[in-house]
Amino acid sequence: MQRDQALSILSSHKIDLEQRYRLQKVGIFGSVARNSAKDDSDIDIVVEMEPNILLKVQLKEELEQLLGSKVDLIRYWKRMNPYLKACIDREARYV
Repeated sequence: MQRDQALSILSSHKIDLEQRYRLQKVGIFGSVARNSAKDDSDIDIVVEMEPNILLKVQLKEELEQLLGSKVDLIRYWKRMNPYLKACIDREARYV
């Protein structure tokens, strides 16, 4: 999937996702954000949300349906892995 396509899908569902999953931010990073994804690449999604595992699992499943691809869902927070946080800070494209 290309970056613009992923961002367009997320953007069109943004308000609904924010309300139902109490998201503060949602975006993409990784190969899709860099426009270097292959056909079998997953989509790396970053969200800012409460630490609720049930909501996160439900959100991941819904994003996979919306995007038609496997999703790696990462919750952004201040005490996360510093390498991953730096990667997200550098690459993320938010809707």
